[in-house]
Amino acid sequence: MRVSLRLAVLVSVIVGMTTGCASFNVPSYAPDYPTLDQMKSENIEKISVGQFQPQDPNAAINKISLRGAALKPAEGNYAKYLEQAIRSDLAEMRLHDPESPIRIEATLTQNYIDVSGISTGYGALAVELSVLKSGQAVFTKKYMVQTSFESSLAAAVAVPKGQNEYPNLVKTLLKNIYSDPDFLRSIKKTQEGKK
Repeated sequence: MRVSLRLAVLVSVIVGMTTGCASFNVPSYAPDYPTLDQMKSENIEKISVGQFQPQDPNAAINKISLRGAALKPAEGNYAKYLEQAIRSDLAEMRLHDPESPIRIEATLTQNYIDVSGISTGYGALAVELSVLKSGQAVFTKKYMVQTSFESSLAAAVAVPKGQNEYPNLVKTLLKNIYSDPDFLRSIKKTQEGKK
């Protein structure tokens, strides 16, 4: 048993050393369709999406390291990843309109994936989200989600697990936002605007 544990630790260290300079891409976001279907039934206004913050790719919150290997979104930073996820969801529901006076903005306040444990990994994502109408904030709220997932002592297993968990973390956060009655009230059509 001791030999097996030592071998696992040795393999993990070797893989960790070889991945230390590597970087991995965050997989593409995939929407939660049942949540989008529910939101579509809520008589929502057309919405535009502002630039999410922070846009600086060197901001600490826009960096995730998995056992020394950088995890990077293809979009350049995590704020942009979340921004594009919301934009694609709105487009999927036919609710996105770049010219709409109703705009969603958000700032990332927490963002990490941790695969340093022996058998379990953790993730957390938090934002402060605002809805603006004609430039005036009508709704602001903080949202946070945490996840746990199966991981491993071996970096060769843990790193891909963490890599694949990030889109799930974003999906969980957006599901919470889209199902929040307070958020929905802020973007629903007014009585005068209903058809």
